[in-house]
Amino acid sequence: VDWSKLVGLKMIQILPVNDTSATMTNTDSYPYAAISAFALHPIYINLFDVINPKYKNLINEIEVEKIILNNTNELNYTEVIQAKLKYLNKIYSLQKTETFKSKSYQNYFEKNKSWLTPYAVFCYLRDEYGTAHFHEWPHHREYNQAEIDKLLIAHSEAIGFHYFMQYHLHLQLKEATEYAHSNGIVLKGDIAIGVYRYGTDAWQQTELFNLDFQAGAPPDDFAVKGQNWGFPTYNWLCMKQDGFAWWKQRFEQMSDYFDAFRIDHILGFFRIWSIPLHAVEGIMGHFVPCIPIHGNEFLEHKIVFDINRFTKPFINEKILWKIFGYDNELVKQTFLNDDGVELYTLKNEFSTQVQVHKYFEFLESSDHNKKLRQGIFDLISNIILLEVEQSNGTEFHFRFGIEQTSSFKYLDQEQQQKLKNLYNDYFFRRQDDLWRKEALQKLPYLKRVTNMLVCGEDLGMVPACVPDVMKQLGLLSLEIQRMPKDTDKLFFNPKDACYLSVVTPSTHDMSTIRGWWEEDKEITQQFYTNELGYLGIAPIFCEPWINKAIVTQHLASPAMWSIFQLQDLLGIDDAIRKENPNEERINIPANPKHYWNYRMHLTLENLIHHSGYNDELKKLIISNGR
Repeated sequence: VDWSKLVGLKMIQILPVNDTSATMTNTDSYPYAAISAFALHPIYINLFDVINPKYKNLINEIEVEKIILNNTNELNYTEVIQAKLKYLNKIYSLQKTETFKSKSYQNYFEKNKSWLTPYAVFCYLRDEYGTAHFHEWPHHREYNQAEIDKLLIAHSEAIGFHYFMQYHLHLQLKEATEYAHSNGIVLKGDIAIGVYRYGTDAWQQTELFNLDFQAGAPPDDFAVKGQNWGFPTYNWLCMKQDGFAWWKQRFEQMSDYFDAFRIDHILGFFRIWSIPLHAVEGIMGHFVPCIPIHGNEFLEHKIVFDINRFTKPFINEKILWKIFGYDNELVKQTFLNDDGVELYTLKNEFSTQVQVHKYFEFLESSDHNKKLRQGIFDLISNIILLEVEQSNGTEFHFRFGIEQTSSFKYLDQEQQQKLKNLYNDYFFRRQDDLWRKEALQKLPYLKRVTNMLVCGEDLGMVPACVPDVMKQLGLLSLEIQRMPKDTDKLFFNPKDACYLSVVTPSTHDMSTIRGWWEEDKEITQQFYTNELGYLGIAPIFCEPWINKAIVTQHLASPAMWSIFQLQDLLGIDDAIRKENPNEERINIPANPKHYWNYRMHLTLENLIHHSGYNDELKKLIISNGR
């Protein structure tokens, strides 16, 4: 297979609209991030496939800039997208008339205009007003079809640029798909669980989204404060009224390009972790839908219930010393009120994490200030219960991980045990039937829309009902060696995977095999002894034979698919893998300031000529029946 024909494609997926796109860079300086759940991302366009060969001077100009931008160890998304848009505008002015007259374009436009025209108008208004935050626009803050129709006429040329660009992206992705199919290769796409709150979808169909909340994930070993992805949660009741038409349209469009697709965070179809807008950290959220704790239940469990004690931050002298040390006096003066009984409360102007975050934005970005800010965040989250809005103090959600809070630790042991029993019932028993019904109201409808094979990214805090629902619907689960779903195990062994699953040693949100090997010597020693079966002390670094052994484990798995990050496949050959494994990681989900900028240090054209590596990988694949 001449893989060089797929080089220009880079990532094969619909525009990423979850945490992966929002964290590439600021969405105003990089305006095409997360704009639409339907549009293909212009970062992937191949300009040489768009431009007519007769424009030789322009081709040469593009070639020069291409060499400059490709001569970097990391991918600068901002510079690349700016360069591509600059030249695409020039090409558009030369070729728009011919393109728009073509029957191929007219067929494409007619099929896609329901999402394409709102997307193009949104992009025009974003550029006109200098921001994607449509709430800040002087006009057109709310989607109005009559006004949109006027804009389509008055600014047809500027809006038409986005038609032109999406059309060529469509052609290129279709061509790559057909080429892959002609060589017996299937393509798997990705469909994000969320949409950007300042994108076309939220602007055009506001009623489908809960813009007053943020989606995320509860704390885990990879993000101890939880994750806040920032995008709005879905208004599923509204979506259900038209048979989930918006989701069906997304799935139908995916089938134009892919044979299978992965639903990012499929747990979101069962329940979503919902975080109020006043919070910064994911730890301040709760699951929706969810059966809350009613006040009467505390009486039934003989728990002495004090609404202020359980729902307000518990702050005393010892806690302040533990968090802030000698800075505790500064914290008292600036952020706290003394209630006179050796306890403190937060001042009204610092009662939420967003208020605290805004205060520190105007201060120097020093390690000292970062420590203070995190300490105040920790005070705010030092609670046991979250009161359900408009319940008049009768219904509550447990804050996740109450046992780790100082508020919980200052209760007597009898109260602690009773609260733990109620906490475990709330999170691990009472919700399961509700969440099962939620998923079965949505997923069967969506699965029937397409013949694509559906895979679900079922990681995190997985409800007990999830495996059964996925098996019932024939959805492939995701099994990651370092993230076993059995909490009694340190690792998942790929040989234990069921057929309806995908196995992988790492994902884009994790370190690669080599990077992980160096993170914790004790953990890698256990893996070396118990999972690989070797005696003696584990090597300090992940030598190629170790990397190869882990890859082979996954290729030999009974799972339908074994999928790898390219970095993990390159890791089996010392001659071609990157020297520093820490430079291989794509994303750190717990760090919202970590932007995706990984680029492969070899081009595919060069990799083709490494016959020793290619022969070894081919042998591994064939010998394991892949």
